[in-house]
Amino acid sequence: MLKEFKEFIMTGNVIDLAVAVLLAGAMGLVVSGFTNDIMMPIVGHFTGGVDFSELKVVLSEAVVAADGTVTTPENAILWGKWVNAIINLIIVGFVLFMIVKAYNKTKKPKEEAPAPDPGPSEVDLLKEIRDALKK
Repeated sequence: MLKEFKEFIMTGNVIDLAVAVLLAGAMGLVVSGFTNDIMMPIVGHFTGGVDFSELKVVLSEAVVAADGTVTTPENAILWGKWVNAIINLIIVGFVLFMIVKAYNKTKKPKEEAPAPDPGPSEVDLLKEIRDALKK
C-alpha cells in the first residue's frame, strides 16, 4: 500500500498539480499585496482619500459596558472589503489572460496535411458518361 502511494505521489501529474497550487498561492499573495498596497491607495486618492477596506454598513452598533469592554460586537456589512476582492479578481483574471495569451503565441501551429485530391466531381463523371454514350 505504501509503495503504491509513493508511486502515485511521484507521478508527474501530482507533482505538477502541487507546484501549480503553490504558485497560485504565491500569486494570490502578490496580487493581494498589489491591490491593497498599490491600487487601492491610488483609487482612494481619486475618490477623495477613501479607504475601501474600511467602508461598511453598520447593521447594529457595538454594545460597550461602562468599563469600556465590548459586550456585543458591531454587526456590519463590510462592502469595502468586497470591492477589494473584486479588484483582486479582475487583476488575477487579467494576469492569467496575459499568461495564456503569451503561452499560446509560443505554441507552434500544427502543420495540416494537404487535403487529398477530391478527384472529379459527380457532374464531371456524368458528363464523361454522356460523352462516352454519344460516341
